[in-house]
Parts: sequence; C-alpha cells; structure tokens
Amino acid sequence: MRHAEHVMGTVFSFDIRDGEPEETARALGEAVAWLHRVDAVFSTYRPDSPVSRLGRGEIGLAACPPEVAEVLALCEEAERATGGYFTARPGAALDPSGLVKGWAIERASALLDAAGLRRHSVNGGGDVQLGDRPAPGRPWRVGIAHPLRPGAIAAVVAGAGLAVATSGVAERGAHIVDPHTGAPAAALASLTLVGSRLTAVDAYATAAFAMGGAARDWVEAADGLEAFAMTPTGETWQTTGFPRLTG
Repeated sequence: MRHAEHVMGTVFSFDIRDGEPEETARALGEAVAWLHRVDAVFSTYRPDSPVSRLGRGEIGLAACPPEVAEVLALCEEAERATGGYFTARPGAALDPSGLVKGWAIERASALLDAAGLRRHSVNGGGDVQLGDRPAPGRPWRVGIAHPLRPGAIAAVVAGAGLAVATSGVAERGAHIVDPHTGAPAAALASLTLVGSRLTAVDAYATAAFAMGGAARDWVEAADGLEAFAMTPTGETWQTTGFPRLTG
C-alpha cells in the first residue's frame, strides 16, 4: 500500500509492503492521525498551537500536551550533543521544528511496526525512516538529491532499518543559521546523515550542516552515524563508513 499525506507543510509518503489490506489501512490511519496531531501541537504557523502559546508565554509547560515536554527534552539533549549547533530557540524564539519532523516520522514508523507492518518506509519531505527490507534480499534505496543540479541524484543509500535525513539549500535556499554566529551556514550545499533513528538523525543533520567544515570530524567521532556532503563548488566528501551504505 502506498499513501501520500499533506501535513506539516510538506508531503509524507508511506510505502507498506506487508500486512492484510484491512489491518494495513487501520494502522496507516493511526499513523496519519498521529502526524496531524503533531502538526496541531507543534506548528509555529498556528497561533493557537500549544507550542506557539508556550513561546509567547501565554501558558506554561504543564498546560501543554505531554509530547511538548518530551520534545523539548530531546532538543536539549541534541543541543548538548552538538555543542550548541542544534537549538530549539533560533533567534531566541521557541521553534523545535528542527527535531519535530524526524521525531514524528520515527513515531509513525513505530506505529506501523507495532501493528506487525515491518516492511515499510515513511518519508517526510525527503527525511526517511526505513523498516525491514521490502522483500527478501532486496534493500530499500534512498536517493540523495543533488543540491546543484535539480532533478539529479548525487548518491544512493541502500539498506533497511535506517534513518536518512538531508539538510541543505536545494529546496529553501540558505535557511539554516549557525547559532554561534547568527549568520546563514554557507560552507556546504547539502549534508546527508544516516543512522538508525530519525529523531536524532534529522536534528543532527541540521546541526552538522551548520558546522560546515567541522562536520566531518564530528560525525566520524559520533557513534552510529555516517555522512555524505557536497560543497557549493560541487566537491564531495563522505565519512569512513558511508560507502558501506551505498549498496
């Protein structure tokens, strides 16, 4: 079963390769409902969302749904792990969006897995959580968009049980800010991070992009992460273990 859902300002694509039609439809409905709940709670574009109201000081954390405290704790953890290159307060305004999408996708994948639908992928705007292989002996294949050539693929990640997230300038221009300088990060055109859990991988991809030239050493030192990056001049680099993921 394949399904596309417009939510959170992007398109979420589900590809489910196992399960009976009725149970698949039920689990997919739960996953889609979860994404819409996340949007209602965390959207910074909705003035009435709990996160927007919390950011304006109209309510306290105790008045928010419990997911807000969970996400903010994860944001603090990501900020510590990245030396402040990830932050839920860009420009001092509360905005945990850099972590929320990956967290929402990972949770949607877990809902499918709990329903016995293990052969699946969930893609939210290019950030992907992969379940088991789509068929015996066959990996999932995730194309990494070329940031300098629209429509072209720069590399392909192949495998299962992986999380893949890309940060860069291809879709939205220079929108990622280095929190330490306040200026847009410009040393890279794109950076793709691969790990096992999209909550961390998505947040860390944003942080690593902001690190620029220091990102390679940071990823090499991190457990369970690999990276592929391209500079604005078209040069590429990859971490030591990345070639094992290209299949």
